[in-house]
Amino acid sequence: MFERIISAFTFRAGVYKEVEEDSTFTPTAWMIVAAAAFLSALGTNAELNRHLGTGRWILSAVISAIFAMLGFALACFVVDWVGRTFFNAEVSFDEVVRTLGLAYVWNVIGLLGILSLITPVLGCATGIFRFAGWVAGFIAWLIAAKEALDLEWPQTIGTIIIGWVVTAVVMAISGLILGALGLAGAAAFGAFS
Repeated sequence: MFERIISAFTFRAGVYKEVEEDSTFTPTAWMIVAAAAFLSALGTNAELNRHLGTGRWILSAVISAIFAMLGFALACFVVDWVGRTFFNAEVSFDEVVRTLGLAYVWNVIGLLGILSLITPVLGCATGIFRFAGWVAGFIAWLIAAKEALDLEWPQTIGTIIIGWVVTAVVMAISGLILGALGLAGAAAFGAFS
């Protein structure tokens, strides 16, 4: 598993083809997505630790990771559906999960946001690295999808963009829901204190 993760970070050719064909890698791909989503959420929500405390920070990261996994599952479903429906790709949902799940490892770069706990200046400086990680993750998703879908580059890029847009919409909606729940919880807490 760790060799494949390192291969994904170094863009080693063929690693996505290996995991596409390895049906035993499906649970590992889900674990990679869960771990990367949680670690990224810890970094992204690091300021919550300063303002709300460690318990709420970790709870927020867990909830964010759950929504990220739901967004990932939806993106895989969309990539699978678009690839098969519009481009006649011969792919299964599990193959998409395995390849894109390995590519998802780039999201762990979001953990760098935890450096903002030392000083907010470090949080700003890590933004550059997190953006670079986002770009590398997008490239990894393109390569992974190309292996899974066996399509030409324009079709692969279109399919991934649609998948990312769907994921972004799900994450935005989940952010609104979590924000509304947070405000409602704060109001209820204030009413009883």
